[in-house]
Amino acid sequence: MITASHITKNFDEVRAVDDVSLTIEEAKVFGLIGTNGAGKSTFLRIAAGVLKQDDGHLLIDGREVFENPSVKGSFFYISDDPYFFSNGTPDDMAQFYAKIYPRYDLSRYADLMRRFELNPKRKINTFSKGMKKQLAIILGLSAMTKYMYCDETFDGLDPVMRQGVKSLFASDIAERGFTPVIASHNLRELEDICDSVGLLHQGGVLLSEDIDHMKSDIHKIQLVPGQDGIASLRDRLHILNEETRGSLITLTVKGNRDEIVDLLNKSEPVFLEVLPLSLEEIFISETGVEGYDIKKIIF
Repeated sequence: MITASHITKNFDEVRAVDDVSLTIEEAKVFGLIGTNGAGKSTFLRIAAGVLKQDDGHLLIDGREVFENPSVKGSFFYISDDPYFFSNGTPDDMAQFYAKIYPRYDLSRYADLMRRFELNPKRKINTFSKGMKKQLAIILGLSAMTKYMYCDETFDGLDPVMRQGVKSLFASDIAERGFTPVIASHNLRELEDICDSVGLLHQGGVLLSEDIDHMKSDIHKIQLVPGQDGIASLRDRLHILNEETRGSLITLTVKGNRDEIVDLLNKSEPVFLEVLPLSLEEIFISETGVEGYDIKKIIF
């Protein structure tokens, strides 16, 4: 488990991470969402021990990360701009990491290179951005670490490759309790893979919750009211958002689904349907209650 408690990091007058507290559970995919400058990369560098926080504690399995080599062997960090040896080949990088990570699996590396159709002898500086991203993921998965930090990992991957990487992550989670932490500015990229999501803005955490819990507590309902309407029920509903188009009312309501539906059915609506909410709609509803316009930062 990764535990961040009141993490703060300043760069001169700029506060890049502001009192961030997060818990990242094992064998689940955690998504770290936020625009450029929100503090995602700085937080990941602190979690990787590249930077030392000014205040707070960052623990991996109960141990501090910074200047602790035994802990650093438990994760692989893929930055937004992965580093490769000048004029090096994928094989050169694999041999290098095999000397650092005791469980490095060179046979798995070779297999993944074949499956992704990358030439292990080709100079990496001739690779495209997407190919470099694929290579970084292959090298990371072959390290067989418990955790992997991915900073904008899916940026630059085409849809087919993106699904392939997600499939590999899912397989490793099921087989060995693997825990990916994925930072991205694009919520839609992570919606179908993350178990939990944290939203960062201006260095602080706006929201951090389990996705299944979020989806079970917020509901989108469309209805055409009966003759009596729903005015008498409004005080008994926790309505986050309401839109009316002609006779059709769309409500975003927080609470127990069955209780909400039973209450609305008492008004004898002409039509009533509960629709699935996207993760983006949930975030907009949750943060909108606090007066924050998340539409500005979710792409």
